[in-house]
Amino acid sequence: MSPFRRRAALVLLLLLSAGCRPDAPPALDQQLYIWQRQWGPAHADALAASRNDFSTLRVLAAQDHPGAGWSRTRINAELLKTDGRPLIAVVRLDGQLPALDLPRARADILALLADWRAQGLAVRGLEIDHDCASARLPGYARFLGELRQALPAELQLSITALPAWLDSPELPGLLRQVDSSVLQVHAVSAPADGLFDPTRALAWARRWNSLSERPFQLALPAYGIALVAGKVESESPLAIAGPRRELQADPQQLAELLEQLRRQRPEHLAGVIWFRLPLAGDRRAWPLATLQAVARGDALHADIQPRLRQEGPLHELSLTNLGNLGAPLPARVELSARACEAADALAGYRLERSAERLVFTRHTEGRLAAGQQRALGWARCQQLDQGGSRVYP
Repeated sequence: MSPFRRRAALVLLLLLSAGCRPDAPPALDQQLYIWQRQWGPAHADALAASRNDFSTLRVLAAQDHPGAGWSRTRINAELLKTDGRPLIAVVRLDGQLPALDLPRARADILALLADWRAQGLAVRGLEIDHDCASARLPGYARFLGELRQALPAELQLSITALPAWLDSPELPGLLRQVDSSVLQVHAVSAPADGLFDPTRALAWARRWNSLSERPFQLALPAYGIALVAGKVESESPLAIAGPRRELQADPQQLAELLEQLRRQRPEHLAGVIWFRLPLAGDRRAWPLATLQAVARGDALHADIQPRLRQEGPLHELSLTNLGNLGAPLPARVELSARACEAADALAGYRLERSAERLVFTRHTEGRLAAGQQRALGWARCQQLDQGGSRVYP
């Protein structure tokens, strides 16, 4: 065979082999829970900033608790209409309810859906969040089957599910009553054992995949909690008094889990749902910049830099995290300075002065989240050089 024919044959072979390659798997769908019980102005900014990264909103719509009874969330329907993403209404039926009252629940849920639609909301689905014990799964399956018959045919029905149910022989029957399930892999163990374990989460996902013939999603954490005197402080806007132990879902662990799921995706895994939409001022949720970086697969990094704000000889000093990952406050920050009349450090730091340098040394622990800024101190100097600063982790 001539060299020309050999080259032509090689090109043809490469083209044919490329055409036989399987299509790349679809991107991992990523959604958001909105779990605030009352909505405020911060929701508008959070929704607008999250729109390009998360396809669907799963909105806490109502809850039924022992003693407290049935209550609806005060959503902002205009914001959701403006946002335009598909909506899943989430109804939480507390696991401590003595029994599921089907007639009442059915009436309340149908009234809720009708009200949402009357406000112009295009509800695509209903998710029931009921963390019952495994022994009660048969009754829960009957409840879901009868509820399904009362819902509009086009409405997708899903449930929040627990890893503890994996060992129940009743699980396959339960899953046949719904269109899909959401396997929650965070905050499912005793708080003292941690908030999230990526190894266990991946193992649970693979086991769930083997038992479920229908699509499922993983509910993943993007928040932290504080253990205070045996109580969990997470969603409450008010701090609980007492010594606390902080537990935080590690963004790097979640990023690695997503990469594993992308490389070896379980057959029935449709995507992930992040708990929860972060709002400005939410002390427990990851900043949106961190959540977006993890969701996109971006490299995670912190970048804490000093910033100066000058009014005449007075300089206000602060630290800003320009990265997408939170980090401990720097142990030491040095700034070139000359002819300083006065200077002082603010909470968490102490100041040492020399003829040409200000040195801020941390004396208490603290962290700076992505995008966050905090005061470092002030100085009244003729010259303060930000370009000559040094930050020591």
